[in-house]
Amino acid sequence: MPEGDSVFRLAVRLRQVDGAVVHQGEIRGGRAAGLRLDGRRVVGHATHGKHLLTRFDDGSTLHTHMRMQGSWTITGAGRRLPASAARGARVRMGLDDGRTVWGLDLPVVEHLRTADEPLVLGHLGPDLLHDGFDVHAAADRLRASTAPTIREALLDQRVVAGLGNLWVNELCFLRGLHPATPVSAADGEPLLALARRMLWHSATTPDAYQTTTGRRGKGQRHWVVGRAGRPCLRCATAVQAADHVDVAGSPPRRAWWCPRCQPLPAC
Repeated sequence: MPEGDSVFRLAVRLRQVDGAVVHQGEIRGGRAAGLRLDGRRVVGHATHGKHLLTRFDDGSTLHTHMRMQGSWTITGAGRRLPASAARGARVRMGLDDGRTVWGLDLPVVEHLRTADEPLVLGHLGPDLLHDGFDVHAAADRLRASTAPTIREALLDQRVVAGLGNLWVNELCFLRGLHPATPVSAADGEPLLALARRMLWHSATTPDAYQTTTGRRGKGQRHWVVGRAGRPCLRCATAVQAADHVDVAGSPPRRAWWCPRCQPLPAC
């Protein structure tokens, strides 16, 4: 699933079409399926956590979320998508300069007034990548979480927005927290300050995307993620892993940890 840094990078890439007018386009998915976008000028792209907002000059916003399968691409003038990919498009925006923006296999597509964006985003916690992120206020939200473990609390977008499974596992390793650590046993301010630095570095540094170790070699980019049964890069203890269902009805997500670097605190 794309995480906050992924969507931030996507918005940066899509801003190349800001200012362009949709010559011919439509929404093909969600409750607004069939809505024509012709004549609207794209005025900006913004993000909140894993949510993307495409804003138009008529005071409306296209709100999308990629979840596990969605993606966006831009084709140049005279270029076409393969027919199989075009059939999966949920948004098509043919621009006045000949380029076309495609939102592919998007599970969430909503069209709303820009002024109503808080209606779809208001349940979310503060975005770690936004200017003015208040680490103390975010730590208060973390301490107030009813989640039984720090891992589940950090994955809860109502606490802070933008962290996904990769970042939560790597963050817990770097702070020496077993994923089953109770929320009350974690020091929220330094934990979330580190989360912001990591996400920002990944989102804005060209060669650092979702690389937490600073190493580029195969199997060396992450401290624990994807390393079940392999030696910890810090202490050589075998990394452990387990699957958890965090939300009823959702597929299980894997937790990774080093039992030596991240001991489970005594009850």
